[in-house]
Amino acid sequence: MTYEHALYRSEKMVKAILICAALAAASLTGCAGLSADVHTADATNAAAALQGERTYTIARMPSQEAGADQPQFESLLVNELAKQGFVATTAGTARYLLSVAYDTRPATIVVNENGCASGDCRRGPAAPFSLFGGPAYQHALTLRFFERASGHEVYKVSAVSSDRDADPLHAMPTLVKSALARFPFDAPPDWRVKLRADETGGVPTVTSVKPLQP
Repeated sequence: MTYEHALYRSEKMVKAILICAALAAASLTGCAGLSADVHTADATNAAAALQGERTYTIARMPSQEAGADQPQFESLLVNELAKQGFVATTAGTARYLLSVAYDTRPATIVVNENGCASGDCRRGPAAPFSLFGGPAYQHALTLRFFERASGHEVYKVSAVSSDRDADPLHAMPTLVKSALARFPFDAPPDWRVKLRADETGGVPTVTSVKPLQP
């Protein structure tokens, strides 16, 4: 490989990385609207398993019992579940135990060397997001429904979104709305939910729910 060819390839790679980083930064700042990716685990028989009485109680982990944001988050979740016909009740009478897990962590977004195309391309370095408005964060929410009597898990759904806000509570309306945009989600297991932000800062509105192409 000649020096000129190596230099041209290096310049092309850097340009591709910067373009991809800029596009990703723009989407994280809201230019592309709100969205979340939703995944369900073996949802083939979930619709049948969730027929009948829809009563539940939230099974909290010890760390959640002391969480300052837990009451506000659970209130949001209870309200959205009520729209699906679920009624919160005591542990002794509930049909389902609902396990809730959520976290927020710094997101490392990686771009491909050849113009950000997917496939078998070699991975380039992580995009320098500090140059485009600060670090990105990934928020994740997982809901798991267990039959209280048997302990059998009947449905599991996860939602993931990214933005530049480190506060997990700010991401919860988007995640909860996305995870429950369809209940239950059927096959395929992966979906993209797009939403429109509420101008008053309330729960966003779902605008589209489409399966992700493999």
